Amino acid sequence: MTRKLIAGILLLASQVSFAQSQDMRKLIDSEFQFAAKQYKVLDKNIPAGLTPQSFNAKTNKLVTYDIKWWCSGFYSGSLWYIFEQTKDAEIKKDAEKALKILEPNQTYTGHHDLGFMMFCSFGNAYRLTGKPEYKEIIQNSAQSLATRFRPEIGSIQSWNKNKYFNCPVIIDNMMNLEMLNWASDNGGDARLKEISVKHANTTIANHFRPDFSSYHVVDYDLTTGKVIRKATWQGAANTSAWARGQGWALYGYTMMYRFTKDTKYLEQANGIANFILNHPNLPADKIPYWDFDAPFMPFSNRDASAGALIASALLELGQYVGTHEKNAYKQAAETMINALASSAYRAKLGENGGFLLKHSTGALPLNSEIDVPLVYADYYYLEALARYKKWYL
Repeated sequence: MTRKLIAGILLLASQVSFAQSQDMRKLIDSEFQFAAKQYKVLDKNIPAGLTPQSFNAKTNKLVTYDIKWWCSGFYSGSLWYIFEQTKDAEIKKDAEKALKILEPNQTYTGHHDLGFMMFCSFGNAYRLTGKPEYKEIIQNSAQSLATRFRPEIGSIQSWNKNKYFNCPVIIDNMMNLEMLNWASDNGGDARLKEISVKHANTTIANHFRPDFSSYHVVDYDLTTGKVIRKATWQGAANTSAWARGQGWALYGYTMMYRFTKDTKYLEQANGIANFILNHPNLPADKIPYWDFDAPFMPFSNRDASAGALIASALLELGQYVGTHEKNAYKQAAETMINALASSAYRAKLGENGGFLLKHSTGALPLNSEIDVPLVYADYYYLEALARYKKWYL
């Protein structure tokens, strides 16, 4: 092959890459502009003091919860992502209003989801504004979350004891470690990061199968510290791979590597990514079914929230790996983003109760939130868009 031919091939490749980048930039900017308009529709329907969760198309009513609900921080967090990209003053005002009602959560210790509630919201707010009062709330919230650490098992207890579980720890809990790590690294107690590391290590030891798929729940005996049983509460079966749970795991260990640079977390994240992306039941658009082992494929419900979450995690994981893996993760995330931005998943302006994405699945075995918009699907979709723009354009 002549040098001239090689040069021509390289030039063509660079031109294709540039065109693709321009297409993605246009798509991402368009999606944020749409999100600003759509979330103004959503804001008008939220009762005072509550946070939006979903939309019931049958009753044409918004589904909302009080601030103790685990998803309460996603709405404000989404608004901050939208404001960051659009500089829309009305969106910022709505974000600040949503933050205000969350403030009492900084002392809440009733479950493990303080990271979702307070870091997705106040974390993004502090990142963009630098207001010291936001930082103080994050630090207080991290201390509240740390009260749920159980030294006997080396983990943060997720839910309180109930008729089903003695001391349950769920894979979702990996996400809440981000707030502990950040608080510790930004003037907080060093013990917070120690707790985070212990929890992450215990989760590697007990939550995962040899193929890097994860159980949803591990139940512990607080007296002996031993595992009582392993289960998958929101998945198809105890032995199945609940899709969003795999996303929590992927995101969680990628984040742990960011904060610690411990290569075992990077290896764990890569293993989980390979499980997801090479799974024979992953559809062509890479938006997973609600469980990788769901019955009745290909007619099972998809989970757009899992797709958005996984896309966001893959984009960060791509920052820490070699060129081959980075390109593979970027391409997979790009496929997911394009799918979610299409009419197959993304709502039209004024529809879907004001939410961006359709076709998420909350907890199918519990007959809860099936084929509906979910606030955290929007949050991780917006995060994925912002990450792509920051790191790949």
